[in-house]
Amino acid sequence: MSDTVYLAYDYPVLGAFWTAMWVFLWVLWIFLLFRVVADLFRDDSMNGWLKAAWLVFVLVLPFLGVFIYVCVRGSGMGRREAHHMKSQQKEVDEYIRKTAGTEGGGSSADELAKLAQMRSTGHLSEEEFQRAKEKILS
Repeated sequence: MSDTVYLAYDYPVLGAFWTAMWVFLWVLWIFLLFRVVADLFRDDSMNGWLKAAWLVFVLVLPFLGVFIYVCVRGSGMGRREAHHMKSQQKEVDEYIRKTAGTEGGGSSADELAKLAQMRSTGHLSEEEFQRAKEKILS
């Protein structure tokens, strides 16, 4: 049986730094690869065959494929991401409006009745009621 005890002294600080850097770069690479693949499928301006060709290129030669993709189509990635986020926010807003029941289906009279009830229970002051009433009627 060996009496050797391995401590952290066997692994230098610079080695730990390099290991942490390589792990960070590997995770960054994985995120970039997934972003490129997601951008490929998100782009509506390309047809299916062109998407398949880019996907094969990115999967067969990943480093070169991602590098060329970012150089050639990288400027549009931000625009496509922003457009995707706006459409998602629009869908969420529509869902919230539909769920909350404020889709515009209520009439002005219904809203005025709700305001009058809130004023009578004391949730609204007279001036808040008047401002809200003017907003509804305008």
